[in-house]
Amino acid sequence: MAKTAKTTAIRTGKASPPLLFRHVSPGPDDSTLKFRLLHFWEARKNVKGRPRILLGIEMPMIDAEGTLAQGFIGQNRRNQYEKELQRGSIYTLTNFYASNSKVMYHVADQRLVICISHASALSKDEEDIEGILTERFKVRSFSEFEANCDLRGDLHDVVGHLKLVDGQALHQRPVLCTNDDSASRKVRVHLQLKDGPVMNVYLWDKAAESFRLKFDASAATPTVLLVTTVNPKRLGGKLCLSSMSSSRVFLDEEVDPTNEYLAWLTMNPSVTSLVNPVEVVKAETLTIGEIAAFLKRQPAQVAYFDCIATIDDVKLGTKWYYIACKDCQTKLNRGPTTLLCPKCGNENATVVANYRVELSVYDNDEQCTFIILGDARKDLTGRKATELIDAYVQENGGDAAELEVPLPQCFIDTIGQTKKFRIKVAHYNFTSTQLSLTATKIVSPAELPPKNPPLKTPPGTEVENTELAESSGGGASAIDDEKAIKRSG
Repeated sequence: MAKTAKTTAIRTGKASPPLLFRHVSPGPDDSTLKFRLLHFWEARKNVKGRPRILLGIEMPMIDAEGTLAQGFIGQNRRNQYEKELQRGSIYTLTNFYASNSKVMYHVADQRLVICISHASALSKDEEDIEGILTERFKVRSFSEFEANCDLRGDLHDVVGHLKLVDGQALHQRPVLCTNDDSASRKVRVHLQLKDGPVMNVYLWDKAAESFRLKFDASAATPTVLLVTTVNPKRLGGKLCLSSMSSSRVFLDEEVDPTNEYLAWLTMNPSVTSLVNPVEVVKAETLTIGEIAAFLKRQPAQVAYFDCIATIDDVKLGTKWYYIACKDCQTKLNRGPTTLLCPKCGNENATVVANYRVELSVYDNDEQCTFIILGDARKDLTGRKATELIDAYVQENGGDAAELEVPLPQCFIDTIGQTKKFRIKVAHYNFTSTQLSLTATKIVSPAELPPKNPPLKTPPGTEVENTELAESSGGGASAIDDEKAIKRSG
């Protein structure tokens, strides 16, 4: 009976239905798959000291059941297929190789990667199939990102409303960097999620470019942002999300989740004022070594960090204050008869004394110099520089402008104290051969953390120069029809 049924099927030309993704098993398969291509991107591998190696093309696909699978076209077959790939189109694939070599950064439900082999036949269907979804998002909450932080596993989507874009609030439309330099590779947004917390979201390369283009093209300032396949990482002890090569960006009314969020925001306008945008920009707490790593690996820029350190010594032999313009706090130049401000051009500037004290500090691993500028030292001594100078003049007489005021004892008394310092790094720090950092504020008393804490990823190292900028998935290269090449993380 079975033989008769088979003969009838061949005679009538009846074809087997397409194989669903959940039925795919490891190894070569001559079955037929039918799916919608959602997206595709270049998969690259990072090799230390060398340009990133192009492995091929990765592509998330969705079948009639709504199951996501990840496809892969190896570099040796890229030219054969890439021109035929069109996002949103329906494709039929016959003969493929299913690899289980992918161990990190999953963007699909099906763990097997469907690879194009030498025997594959991939064709685009002329007619659309309405039964196959055009999009499918996997939006997660803050607590879910927290639970999956640093696991290098599944990559999910995030949606929320914008608080800051590159440090700029939205009440005045932010101006985005479009220069052709390394700084334009990244857009940093502060995104408030529906369940409360504001998160740092780093957009890189094509995701950053897509965000800029869509943001600038919007008639009104966009409010809601969705980013797909983000990687949850801990940066300076704080959870952040980073785009990957697979990430896509959607604003306001582009897709259902942003539309739904926008509608929820309209019904709950008070949530936009729950977090003050000014309070969102909080410096990340890094060690001295992590700040040094940032300076070595990042393009020159102005950035702020908090750093917990113990004061070991106060440098003697240098003047501990400078005379500044009261209006702009810039150090004044002495003219023939008056003091001149080089910044605001005032030829008869009102003067004020500001601190410039060099401290030798250390933490659990490193030692360096912190330069206390402006009025920051008041947080240590409880007195302004002008007050200390006036007190010395009253005790010793003479003209404050002519006297050489020695370092007050209250500075020496700070030796041995541990504080959290607000550190500002500027462009000159990136070229200096000595690690000398400017402290603009003493945030609070503090204690050094226990030695050998769990490793954190400093900015500009693994987070911002490798994983944040590399492909979100590896997959198999299909260079050998029955062997898969593992991508290194």
